[in-house]
Amino acid sequence: MTCNVMLLFLTPAGLSHHKHKALKMDEAILTVNNELDAEVVVSWVSERCYQCLYQQLGVLPAAPNPGQPSSANYIVSTQHEIRLQLSSATSIFTKPHCKTLVPFHFGEHGNYSLWVKNLNNASVVNCSVVTDAEPVYSYIPILVAFLIFAGLALASAIGTKILGLDVVKGILFRIGSSMETERLINSELGSPGRTVSLVADNILPPAPSPSKRLRSLDTFRGLSLVIMVFVNYGGGRYWFFRHESWNGLTVADLVFPWFVFIMGTSVALSINSMLRVGATRLSLLRKVAWRSAQLFAIGVFIINPNYCQGPLSWDNLRIPGVLQRLAWSYLAVACLDLLVARGHLDILTTVSQHTSLDVLLYWPAWLCVLLLEVVWLCLTFLLPVPDCPTGYLGPGGIGDMGQYTNCTGGAAALIDRWLLGESHVYQTPSSRVIYSTGMPHDPEGVLGSINSILMAFLGLQAGKIILHYRDLHTSIISRFLIWGLLLGVISAILTKCSTDQGFIPVNKNLWSLSYVTTLACFAFVLLVLVYYTVDVKRWWSGAPFYYPGMNSILVYVGHEVFEEYFPFRWSMANSQSHAEHLTQNLVATSCWVFISYMLYRKKIFWKI
Repeated sequence: MTCNVMLLFLTPAGLSHHKHKALKMDEAILTVNNELDAEVVVSWVSERCYQCLYQQLGVLPAAPNPGQPSSANYIVSTQHEIRLQLSSATSIFTKPHCKTLVPFHFGEHGNYSLWVKNLNNASVVNCSVVTDAEPVYSYIPILVAFLIFAGLALASAIGTKILGLDVVKGILFRIGSSMETERLINSELGSPGRTVSLVADNILPPAPSPSKRLRSLDTFRGLSLVIMVFVNYGGGRYWFFRHESWNGLTVADLVFPWFVFIMGTSVALSINSMLRVGATRLSLLRKVAWRSAQLFAIGVFIINPNYCQGPLSWDNLRIPGVLQRLAWSYLAVACLDLLVARGHLDILTTVSQHTSLDVLLYWPAWLCVLLLEVVWLCLTFLLPVPDCPTGYLGPGGIGDMGQYTNCTGGAAALIDRWLLGESHVYQTPSSRVIYSTGMPHDPEGVLGSINSILMAFLGLQAGKIILHYRDLHTSIISRFLIWGLLLGVISAILTKCSTDQGFIPVNKNLWSLSYVTTLACFAFVLLVLVYYTVDVKRWWSGAPFYYPGMNSILVYVGHEVFEEYFPFRWSMANSQSHAEHLTQNLVATSCWVFISYMLYRKKIFWKI
């Protein structure tokens, strides 16, 4: 049987509108009308689901009479394009009626009709999708929010520029001086020996600090943290602010590796600073171990996601986590740096001078990291996994045509279950959304920690570049760009420039090698942009991201602990509205930025 397929993107007049139940976010109504004299099976698959089995949506009975179709309503997802398939329920032939139906992206809260009918030639089945009611444009809230924040940023930049003009400075100085003179006249505090601080001193921008602390690093850290907080609060319930189901990247997948990267950069600078003032390596090692233990404990006992299920119990305690991953990465990279760090560094003057010296000076640490990567590769691709193909990197579930249903995560998941126990890892991985997986899998598992160490070590390398090319901005930027290019080429080779068909796909759930090289490439490029605008040209102070970057642990722990409290969350009038969720999440994130700003003003910083 042949199939003639048409997709119609118009709203015909005179169609009857059925009353449907209220739709949730990212949902639409699809009414399937069957004019055939046989039952029809309606199936679907998401275009983001790689090599997946079609999932049955429903079965339509045959049309009771010619010209009187049978119909049924189905709720379909609007997050991604989906491909529909219609086939006969009773035919002994496996060839479906509408297998070639092209992907269709349903719009949120739209009403659609799928008509299945015979043409004049009874052997030809016509399948057409008609829009009965136009969907809402769910991205308008994001556009409005972007315009508001862009307007605030522009107003702030213009205000700063105006305040920096000599004429304005003079006016403010005269106003401040006259106010101070009047105050002295009307008081008894004007003794000759008293030093008076003019009001203008607090109005004018402060003079550049002699400190060598780079604002760009705190700005980079703060930017990563702010996006992380926004994503964790829900990101307006938009799919691109959620983690990718398996291979690929969304906004939510970018920020944690960047945070790990900049942590490595900070390690290089802080250890070098402490060695220069005479601290011993043993004392620094004790501090590193104690801080790692604190991070791990906070992650397990204070912000454990299992609190959502009630009081913590060892029976279901999740052991891995974000802070736990940070703790291990920090411990490993700091120990490696203590192994090779120098208090007094050779200052390189140009990139061409000893091109690889900032790498060769630390070859023992690089050797350790490369050996760790060999361990990751061997375990990932050579460790036998029961009932699964060796080297499997897929999601299991309905992926790979359903052949490996319980193989989610391959060797990484096996090692977690073996070392930690199945009940002590993350029970609801993102792979269950599209791939319908049933196995637990932890994105912060044991095997992935090796690659997070690599990510932090690449950040450490960025710190070494800053130390060796101190104050040579062109050389620092050049080295950053060279590293970004090198890592980008490695990523292109590993992934074959594709989402699913490379040797090692980009995968956040596995923290795959290509995931690290790709995100490290982005990190070097982003750091160049931030470093150039904040520390080199001083076009941007780093605000507002600079402030949470200075208090990162407090902001991260605080946003997790107080997530369910006002003003970070409140009862919404319409919980199925992207606009309300986006407003709530932006307000909550902005509150933490404001809190970090006030703490900065009070010089309160939580260090562990």
